[in-house]
Amino acid sequence: MVDFGGWDMPLHYGSQIEEHHAVRGDCGMFDVSHMCAVDVAGKDAKAFLLRLIANNVDKLKEPGKALYSAMLNETGGVVDDLIVYYVADGQYRIVINAGTAEKDLAWMGARLAEWQYEVACVPRRDLAIIAVQGPNAKARVWQVLPEARSATEPLKPFYSAIVGEYFIATTGYTGETGFEITLPASKTEDFWMKLLAAGVKPIGLGARDTLRLEAGMNLYGQDMDETVSPLDAGLAWTVDLVSPRDFVGKAALLAHPQQKQFLGLLLIDKGVLRAHQKVITSHGDGEITSGTFSPTLQQSIALARLPMAVAIGDQVKVEIRDKLLTAKVVKPCFARNGKALV
Repeated sequence: MVDFGGWDMPLHYGSQIEEHHAVRGDCGMFDVSHMCAVDVAGKDAKAFLLRLIANNVDKLKEPGKALYSAMLNETGGVVDDLIVYYVADGQYRIVINAGTAEKDLAWMGARLAEWQYEVACVPRRDLAIIAVQGPNAKARVWQVLPEARSATEPLKPFYSAIVGEYFIATTGYTGETGFEITLPASKTEDFWMKLLAAGVKPIGLGARDTLRLEAGMNLYGQDMDETVSPLDAGLAWTVDLVSPRDFVGKAALLAHPQQKQFLGLLLIDKGVLRAHQKVITSHGDGEITSGTFSPTLQQSIALARLPMAVAIGDQVKVEIRDKLLTAKVVKPCFARNGKALV
């Protein structure tokens, strides 16, 4: 057990490598109840979110649809990345990170006070979240919750459905299919034990990190923070600069276009890539933001911020313990849906 955002979290339940392979090849479950669900409701809820986040909630046309985005500060830095779910008119659910939850809630409260919208932002600490991920994840959940199958089987990725007390979404942080299931905290232990009995393996933070890194997914505080523009963190696709609406940080992004590329590295020499290692290229220096040994590829991989002129396929040098090791620049997604992509 380790401290993670002020919560005691399991690093692993046994073998981190076995847990990783279980999710890629079968399924596993993560207790992500440290994440904070916030219900945003009121007649001005949509107007509030249009100004609060960088992506455009006008894209949420159907109840249940989800959107990934970020809250930005006035200088265009990332306050937090989040998922917002459209529940009904005037009603949304946002899921924010554990380590930034209090900061996020204070930020949202300050914006509400500034803009004077009629909206309530209620953190739901009475709820827990269990993520079940992997090629067999949905079948195992339906085995435990057969009443959820008819509502959740037709769901496309990034949608949600409410089944009784369960809020079930086709989102995740592994690059695999599955569900993120929000339920009353009082019922979580029983649900977890039923999933365990159905053959779903518990997965800790260690495998969660290698899985998300293989899938090219950012980690707040590591790949981006309040000093980093989403344009430099590979998150330009989550930012809507086209529509006329204004949002916090938009002016800064327009004034300061993308400065760095967010790309993947595959280490050719022997070694392990880690965060903050220097990357030397013919176009200038860059830096690794996240790095690890990939259990799927059996090679060391990383996400890095590199000069704009660097291209996919280039070879670069990474400074590791006073040695310069060779790495190849690749698309920042190494494995998804059980398969290696590089």
